[in-house]
Amino acid sequence: MKEGIGNISKRGGESKIWRSRARSHVAPDRAQTEPESTVQSPWADLPPELLLDIIRRVEESETTWPARAVVVFCAAVCRSWREITKEIVKNLEQCGRITFPISLKQPGPRNSPIQCYIRRDGATSTYLLFHGLMPSEGKRDKLLLAAMESQKATCTDFVVSLVADEFSRASTTYGLIFSVPKFTIYDSQPPCDSIIPATPRSSRRFYSKQASLSSSNYNVCTITYELNVLRTRGPRRMHCILHWIPVSAIQPGGTAPTPLAFGKTFDEQLSSMTGSKGKEPVTSTSSPSLPATPVVSLGSEDPLTLKNKAPRWHEQLQSWCLNFKGRVTVASVKNFQLVAAVEPSHNISPEEQEKVILQFGKIGKDIFTMDYRYPLSAFQAFAICLSSFDTKPACE
Repeated sequence: MKEGIGNISKRGGESKIWRSRARSHVAPDRAQTEPESTVQSPWADLPPELLLDIIRRVEESETTWPARAVVVFCAAVCRSWREITKEIVKNLEQCGRITFPISLKQPGPRNSPIQCYIRRDGATSTYLLFHGLMPSEGKRDKLLLAAMESQKATCTDFVVSLVADEFSRASTTYGLIFSVPKFTIYDSQPPCDSIIPATPRSSRRFYSKQASLSSSNYNVCTITYELNVLRTRGPRRMHCILHWIPVSAIQPGGTAPTPLAFGKTFDEQLSSMTGSKGKEPVTSTSSPSLPATPVVSLGSEDPLTLKNKAPRWHEQLQSWCLNFKGRVTVASVKNFQLVAAVEPSHNISPEEQEKVILQFGKIGKDIFTMDYRYPLSAFQAFAICLSSFDTKPACE
């Protein structure tokens, strides 16, 4: 009887450990109660050559979601599986496949765009970004990012999160968007691994009920809209200055910042946000006195600027038209295509100048498509599209 009770308690303890591990996307580096060699056995003892061949076959066969999740499951088995999976899975620019959350911060592929769609929920003021051509009937599409809109008297703020229904300070680890009076996109992580984060001593935080901003956040993009005299009867004109991407990135052989993993600032910010969860708000995020985040100098290179591709007037339709190649089906003032705004001194070929880097358009009620490519990341493209939903006079 004593032995039986001991076995039951032991099994109960093991089940608790397993449930805690199952809730994590990646297995912890250290076991909670037992040595790692005991917990990871026998999977960690597979020969490296065999394990490498297995994971490579899985990575090559599972190309799209939801089957792509099998690759993530391989990385969640143990440390040795995770390290081999990270070596096999290339960054988004090279493989064109979204796998881990860091893929949402990496530039898209050069040759073909990543096709996504956005679902808007007017009742909750939320926007969900999914990976796929269009909504599927089974609702099994891969959720990439989520955003919540907060409208105030003078501005509109957006909070970007990884979770569809969680926008607390502990989950807003991807970025914030403020319009005071222009749209400014802040990233919680350095755009590249070589950037040294700000010291905690110089970091100041500003909290509201849904968002937080510190001086260690990084200003990655500034979006301005020209005054639209025709309002809803004419196309909008916008300029997006990507502070961390040089204009040479769109040249042959050019490169854009590509983070390979989340740095310490990502974890430190998450823990500090969680620790201050019960504190009262210090000041509103819409305050015009927010600290201006310094922008890293790109040397002699100019930052890449995106502009609207000029539409043409269609006499029969009596409207401005753009060729969205079937990805947009409903006329809307929100529809746009962005191309690089370059000068003759930049030596950019005409083909690159005409290449659409980001396009966004309406296909149904509260459903919009979003296609982006190099050098934009999914986070940057999603943030730019969110600014188009604002109906303040700055946009109209």
